[in-house]
Amino acid sequence: MEDSLLIDAVERFVKGEMPEQERIYFEELRKNNSELDQAVVEHMFFLNELNAYSTTRNFKHTLNEVETKLAEEGFIFRAPLKGKAKIIQLWNKYKRTVAVAASIAGVVSLCIGTVVTAVNNNPQNDIKPLVDIINETKIKTDSIASKVDKLEDDVATGVKNNPALPVIKPKIAATFRATGFLIDANNNYIVTNAHVVNKAKKQLVVENTKGEQFNAEVIHVDASRDIAIIKIRDNNFKKLPAIPYTIRKSNADLGEQVFMLGYPKAEIVYGEGYVSAKNGSGMDTIYCQLNTAANEGSSGSPVVNKKGELIGIITSAERNAQGVVYAIKSINIHRAVEEAKKKEANAGIRIISGSGLKGLNRESQIKKMEDYVFMVKGD
Repeated sequence: MEDSLLIDAVERFVKGEMPEQERIYFEELRKNNSELDQAVVEHMFFLNELNAYSTTRNFKHTLNEVETKLAEEGFIFRAPLKGKAKIIQLWNKYKRTVAVAASIAGVVSLCIGTVVTAVNNNPQNDIKPLVDIINETKIKTDSIASKVDKLEDDVATGVKNNPALPVIKPKIAATFRATGFLIDANNNYIVTNAHVVNKAKKQLVVENTKGEQFNAEVIHVDASRDIAIIKIRDNNFKKLPAIPYTIRKSNADLGEQVFMLGYPKAEIVYGEGYVSAKNGSGMDTIYCQLNTAANEGSSGSPVVNKKGELIGIITSAERNAQGVVYAIKSINIHRAVEEAKKKEANAGIRIISGSGLKGLNRESQIKKMEDYVFMVKGD
């Protein structure tokens, strides 16, 4: 096993961050390989020693700060420092002057930033798409996780003797994350944003609430409405019952209470708010405005009212205003489906609206709906 892979696996194992299947697989590796088990124990000891050293160092740093403060205020006497340590004395003597200078520099920077913003007053620059671009560290972590399947040869004999041992399906090293939801459970069609699928250069997958990934294919992209229709094409995917929500054709009412389910993090997240304007930025009639919180990864999240009607799709947010989020009106889903049917001969998409959420309390609505909301990932 590569050292980097071992360190990453041990750290996730110790912190309890391994998925259940990977944890079972890892423990089986340890049972069948004494050298690996010893290496795991040594790395665990090393991590514990690092934590202990960090705690001690932080404590000493705190004591030093307290001593310096007491000396400055005259409560205790400390002999003058000599040699290179005089730098510390100079810092203690002039740090307030430096702080004032830094503050002035900060004010000047803010003024310059304000002027630049005023000059470059382009409304489009104020709109932030909510697809999550995964950073390099995350990519590297996912890449390490995807290599776990290469360890199968190490325990090939153990797997043959124990057919019940789960086989881990390697995950892609995703470079972005967003959200999508089923509109046709019979044919496995999902809706997300066009700006999301446009980032998939090599591969596109969807991931359910259990962490299972399935291959997907882009069927139709409507850039003008920022809507994309994708289809799950994976033999391992088990079809779900008919969608429990209605995809509304009329506009949402001003002040209508709504909730959202999406993937601004590595697990499904619930949010709520209300319709604060019937149109989007610049009076764009394709969108409506919501008062809610949304982060990167929320692009493609369904917006549902208390009746169980889907009224929109989260797509973007104001950069310079908190709680201002834009959603594509749900009527545009129906329009995109009709266009896809005309252009794609095999796009047999059927939106069969359900009423399974109507009359339920919010907790029950979420439980029935979360299996139909997916993380959309790709590279």
